[in-house]
Amino acid sequence: MSFLKRLFGSEKSAEQGTVGKPEEHKGFTIRATPFSQEGQFQTCGVISKEIGGEVKEHRFVRADRFPSADLAAEHAIRKGRQIIDEQGDALFS
Repeated sequence: MSFLKRLFGSEKSAEQGTVGKPEEHKGFTIRATPFSQEGQFQTCGVISKEIGGEVKEHRFVRADRFPSADLAAEHAIRKGRQIIDEQGDALFS
């Protein structure tokens, strides 16, 4: 059940779990938000962009796990760039 709460949102803000500095890519901001899962860190991140004066966000979780939060964060940034390159603004549709 806790995995579903993390996947679909819970009371905690995604900002709380940000690891490293957010990265800008093609007008989007990517924040790495890996979380601890069974002794490893799950790849997770948030992509955001201001559209029409409103900040839109898309949270993604991948199955990839790493032994440290920093490695998971690096992977989340790479995945975030890939998602933006593939979907662009359609990500928020």
